[in-house]
Amino acid sequence: MTGLRPARRDDVDALVGLEQRCFPGDRLTRARFLALLRRPTAAFVVADDDDATGLDGYALLLSRRGSTIARLYSIAVDQGARGRGLGRRLVAAAEELARRRGAARLRLEVRADNDAAIALYRGLGFHDFAIHADYYDDGTDAVRFEKALV
Repeated sequence: MTGLRPARRDDVDALVGLEQRCFPGDRLTRARFLALLRRPTAAFVVADDDDATGLDGYALLLSRRGSTIARLYSIAVDQGARGRGLGRRLVAAAEELARRRGAARLRLEVRADNDAAIALYRGLGFHDFAIHADYYDDGTDAVRFEKALV
């Protein structure tokens, strides 16, 4: 079973690879990953299957000092690791991190055409509260979701 752990600097190449495989655009760059790994208000959880294939997934949580709202900024699960509940585990880990950082709510955006992710978030108790028009590089709208953590 794939284990979850905090990301390390030596995960950056694998994180960039996941971005390339999972997202058609709006990708985090190597420089951005490195900057976020150093940022005290950012936290990564990676799914590591302990073999040479790299990482199976990651979740990136952002928080702000003094705010009770955390943001699940990005989550990715490699195509070969899908269908095994890994997305659910990564979201649960991000929720726990957010709680430990004092957040009462967790928010995220998802492409309006990503039916699988929308179903996942709704199934985990998130509710949509807004549409952000023309959010992604290709003009696709984003659906904004929120979940109470307390």
